[in-house]
Amino acid sequence: MGYYITVKDNVNIYVEDLNPHGKKTILFLHGWPGSHKLFEYQFDKLPELGYRCIGIDTRGFGDSDKPFDRYDYNTLADDVRCVVEALDLKDFTLLGHSTGGSIAVRYMGRHRGYGVSKLVLVAAAAPSLIKRPNFPYGVDRDGIMQTIEDTYNDRPQMLRDFGNRFFFQHITQAFSDWFFQLGLQAAGWATAKIAQTWIREVLFDDLKAICVPTLIIQGMHDKIVPMRLSEIQHKMIQSSTLLLFEFSGHASFYEEKDRFNKALVDFIESKLVCN
Repeated sequence: MGYYITVKDNVNIYVEDLNPHGKKTILFLHGWPGSHKLFEYQFDKLPELGYRCIGIDTRGFGDSDKPFDRYDYNTLADDVRCVVEALDLKDFTLLGHSTGGSIAVRYMGRHRGYGVSKLVLVAAAAPSLIKRPNFPYGVDRDGIMQTIEDTYNDRPQMLRDFGNRFFFQHITQAFSDWFFQLGLQAAGWATAKIAQTWIREVLFDDLKAICVPTLIIQGMHDKIVPMRLSEIQHKMIQSSTLLLFEFSGHASFYEEKDRFNKALVDFIESKLVCN
């Protein structure tokens, strides 16, 4: 079922909450520029296995309110904390994909992993999506600036181009159109301002603060978030496991959904503890 939770500044965050009486809880944070609906093929199956699955639409995206400003990682992590407190979540698995992975990492640092027992980072845009003078592993800043410009000038075409790079495996035209519509549901200003956040924000200290068992999932053909970032995350997070998906681009949760779902269940059910 879906409902709204009001966070700071009276922003209403949309939450999809499936199987609320499930044995264990997974909180999903989606990537840019989608919504919780990106995890449709997890929500189809995992509640049947007894899990409570909660998807949050980031402010500015999906069915959440779309304020004009405050798209920094601190605010987005605070929004997650408000949802966690409103639902009284404890001992849950936090899963973040792409920018959702960045928000998850900031949540772990800023809120000391409040309520989180395990963390899953899927093609996470951390510790920095862009290359910096002391960090040569991300994407070029100019490419992000072009994305911002394209968002303001022709957002539908930008979304089409982004969708063409998102997947490694073949997808049908119908699926491509569905993915495109998810991007159109976001506000243009939110789409651009999250991209601006990629330029401003770094997550080195937040990664170092993570002290729960962490599963890192990365598609080997990812054209959005370089695979090198997942290797750096693995080095920086002490109790982490890196799992590479050979037949995936940026969407392992769809392109290899059966393996993805099994890996997630196996990780949640494992008895891993921090070193």
